[in-house]
Amino acid sequence: MSKLNIGKNVFSQPMPLALLGTHNEGKPNFMALGWFTRVNNNPPLFAVAVNKAHQTNVSIRTNKTFTINFPTEDMIIETDYCGIVSAKRMDKSKIFDVFYGELENAPLITKCPLSIECKLHDIMEFPTNDLFIGEVVAAYSDEKYLTDNIPDLKKINPVVFTMPNNNYFKIGEKVGDAWSDGRKFEVDQ
Repeated sequence: MSKLNIGKNVFSQPMPLALLGTHNEGKPNFMALGWFTRVNNNPPLFAVAVNKAHQTNVSIRTNKTFTINFPTEDMIIETDYCGIVSAKRMDKSKIFDVFYGELENAPLITKCPLSIECKLHDIMEFPTNDLFIGEVVAAYSDEKYLTDNIPDLKKINPVVFTMPNNNYFKIGEKVGDAWSDGRKFEVDQ
């Protein structure tokens, strides 16, 4: 059996799904987001990739803040809508009930089980997208989504996104323990 060359339009499988929150002309705005990751430990930094053509790109540059909100399965329709409709043509400020943490222009979604508030740290520009790096100011969750004061994946039940086929999935069962299971591996020498 040989490996097939499937081209270069590939993505990590799967990607977490989030709603990127900004202020657009003084109102809350949200964009569906799959391209993001934690990039530093101390200070805690997240990177989000946003197409240069999106209004969200302008909003982050203007306000120097953004939020990452993790929707639940029952929020898929609204979340997908935020990925289809541009803030250039549609006011998305009434889609979600929002609250504010420490940053006055970084809207957080009340219904999301986990929301992360960031202030802009740096921008890396690429041909089609800009990578916005934000320093975490605070993270918010309801107690029902925590175990020992830590976000619990089973309780949050996040949705993941796959590209290029553009599907949403639920996460399955736990299959191992990080930084532990590998200790059982023995190398034949």
